[in-house]
Amino acid sequence: MMDNSQQASYIIHPMLTEDAQEIVKWHYAPPYSFYNMSDDPEDTGELLNGTYYSVKHPQEGLVGFFCYGASAQVNAGAEAGLYSDQAALDIGLGMKPERTGQGAGSDFLKAGLNFGQHTFEPGRFRLSVAAFNRRAIAVYKKAGFLPIGTFVLRNDGKETEFIVMVN
Repeated sequence: MMDNSQQASYIIHPMLTEDAQEIVKWHYAPPYSFYNMSDDPEDTGELLNGTYYSVKHPQEGLVGFFCYGASAQVNAGAEAGLYSDQAALDIGLGMKPERTGQGAGSDFLKAGLNFGQHTFEPGRFRLSVAAFNRRAIAVYKKAGFLPIGTFVLRNDGKETEFIVMVN
């Protein structure tokens, strides 16, 4: 586990075009392939909308990203009324595929929460996670997040259950 000095080694800054162009090419193995993006202008544009932040590590370069606010919400969750708590700031995140499942999630999440707290000063954080993503859910629970509801995203004939959590 990283101590605070190692945790501080993450460099978080507004998303750069070259970082967005790299992130849209990341590909996760199933079932995490659900999170794959495409390098079409829409996905790249989303990453460059001003709410996304690149996360770099001094030795490894680009290792992930965070987003805050409405970009971290899923439309079906809003339709289900699960984002009504205005004191909660939504956070979304993604780690480089090679870093997932390696035990780095807790420190990565802590870095994003610390950055979000200092930058936006929310009352609490909220996130939405696909219910199949047990690795991420374990990290979120360890960080003090608790489930407050679920919703189903229907997309391209598929249904994916999501869990909304707050800390």
